[in-house]
Amino acid sequence: MQKEIIAKKDAFFSVKEKKLSVKQKLLLLGLGALIGFINGFFGGGGGMICVPLLENVLHLSSKYSHATAIAVIFPISFISAIIYILSGNLQTIPFLTVGGGVVLGGIIGAYALKILPGKAIRIIFAIIMLAGGIRLII
Repeated sequence: MQKEIIAKKDAFFSVKEKKLSVKQKLLLLGLGALIGFINGFFGGGGGMICVPLLENVLHLSSKYSHATAIAVIFPISFISAIIYILSGNLQTIPFLTVGGGVVLGGIIGAYALKILPGKAIRIIFAIIMLAGGIRLII
């Protein structure tokens, strides 16, 4: 089993990444700052911008875009949460109950991301973005 894990890990890291120009790196840095601002300001939601940017700017597949967005958003969310806690803007009971659901949903979502085809992921993501937009308007 250990060899299987190492083989999978090596296969993941063996994906060849293309070189980015300085202009592309600066663009990504600026977009990253925008994503961080949105995530900090709204308490989440940076992934809704991060995923399309990763797909369109870096031309990553849906699976890589979503996985990368999660990895990027996690530390931003953690730091934002600490700032909210220190500011006294956190209620314990909602945090614990919603937090438990978020952990469970995150685990299920990560496994679903692994098995669903890219097209299904894009459709689900579009439906959630559309529903969120409609909810904001109504």
